[in-house]
Amino acid sequence: MTRPLLISDCDEVLLHMVRHFATWLDEAHDIEFRYDSWELAKNMRRRGGAPLTQAEMFGYLGGFFPAEMARQTLVPHAGAALARLAERADIVILTNLEDQCRTHRVAQLERFGIAHRVECNQGGKGAPVARLVAEYGDPVTVFVDDLPHHHESVAQHAPGVWRLHMIAEPALAAGVPPAPRAHARIDDWPAAEAWIAARFEDGVPAPAVEATPAEA
Repeated sequence: MTRPLLISDCDEVLLHMVRHFATWLDEAHDIEFRYDSWELAKNMRRRGGAPLTQAEMFGYLGGFFPAEMARQTLVPHAGAALARLAERADIVILTNLEDQCRTHRVAQLERFGIAHRVECNQGGKGAPVARLVAEYGDPVTVFVDDLPHHHESVAQHAPGVWRLHMIAEPALAAGVPPAPRAHARIDDWPAAEAWIAARFEDGVPAPAVEATPAEA
């Protein structure tokens, strides 16, 4: 039988990033980070100044990845949960980093005992998720990500994939509502592992989640 498939994001799902990014911004660039939004640019501002533009935000992300990746820490219970899920499912880490960062991400995850296929992506994750599902033989698939627009993208390109919204950073999770196109919102790995395992056990494709009026 075709094994189930777990497609997981990395930052704020498997590894903490935002808290370490915020510390680096403060130390190296005198930029304040506020945990108000899932949109990073809206959270970043020069001390006493206005929020940064998207272009400026991406510039600082380029400074963090890969040079400062060693700051990142493992989300509690993520490694153990993946190890147990890997006994019955294939796992792919789909991370939105530039392709030249792939070897750095692979090495970073391996230091935490996470040794699974890593794919880099830029932009929406729906199309790459659809390609992975087809490559693995159209199995029951669960997608985990912290960003609402990726759940929207997967809902459009691969509607039969189960979508779990997770934000492992408590300071950020508190201010971000559940993604409208996700099937569930769970922010800790013990509960998430149980939910994912149940989807694999049921063995059925995900139902449609209708777009809200604002999205339609």
